[in-house]
Amino acid sequence: MANPTASQTITVANAPCSFGAFELTVGINPHVPDPVALLDQVAETGYAGIDLGPPGYLGLGDELHERLSSRGLALAGGYLELPYTDHAALRETIDRDLNELLTVFDSVSDIEPRPKPTLADPGSDLRRANPGRSDKDRSFGWSDAQWGLFADGFALVHEYCRNRGYEPTFHNETGSYVEAPWEIEKVLELTDVGFCLDTGHLVIAGGDPVAAVHDWSGRINHLHVKDARQSILDSIVADHGNTDEIWRRRAFCALGEGDIPLEAVFDAVRSSGYSGWLVVEQDIFPEAADPPGWAAEQQEINRAFLRSRGI
Repeated sequence: MANPTASQTITVANAPCSFGAFELTVGINPHVPDPVALLDQVAETGYAGIDLGPPGYLGLGDELHERLSSRGLALAGGYLELPYTDHAALRETIDRDLNELLTVFDSVSDIEPRPKPTLADPGSDLRRANPGRSDKDRSFGWSDAQWGLFADGFALVHEYCRNRGYEPTFHNETGSYVEAPWEIEKVLELTDVGFCLDTGHLVIAGGDPVAAVHDWSGRINHLHVKDARQSILDSIVADHGNTDEIWRRRAFCALGEGDIPLEAVFDAVRSSGYSGWLVVEQDIFPEAADPPGWAAEQQEINRAFLRSRGI
């Protein structure tokens, strides 16, 4: 693997979803881990940062700042879905949800590197019920008119983030209307936003993460790195399983134990000169049957995998 250039800095973070804490579990699933224990485990394993998870899960304001700074952790970003094509609803969610997210960011803005608003489309029941289908059947996608609404709506969001001092990144999310490679390319055509490449979600949608790094390297400003078992992904798509099946069947696995060609992905990332966050994600639904400490052990494996490859 090529050595990084002198100006190239890749900073490794983890995410609460790797421990089973995200929007679909926090406050719902009784097996979601304690946030303080999670932060201790992330710091002790050698990660430099953590993604936010649902606002409030890791704490707010001074509490969040103390929890991160005392452990030497920075905040990598926070995920938010916004209804770009419905401008009335969009204005409401900008004022409420995006303002809430960036206010959380403000509380830790002195901890470098700064977090990125990690933005996605909320999708629909139809899309969530048909993961990966839009790659082959574009009738599942937006019309030209809807893409126009998206572009105008996203411009409002982009301006709001920049006015608050944050550079956003757009995330390819399974079950959303920006999932398949052609949909990602449409976003890159219609906006000047940076792109958050999620290797796992791209593979579900029929994409090639290595080609994606080469093709979109000039726009990639954030990385979510997952490994996945292709046989499980293929079975979910073939069964017309909804997006929950991705986590229920544990399609995402420890780095190096799945079928995503991560060595080639990292070579491409290094060759591209990428600098920024690399967030490890191994999304799971936590279960009572999980051995104690299992999720933390998986994240130790992931950090060791990256460290052995100079990351």
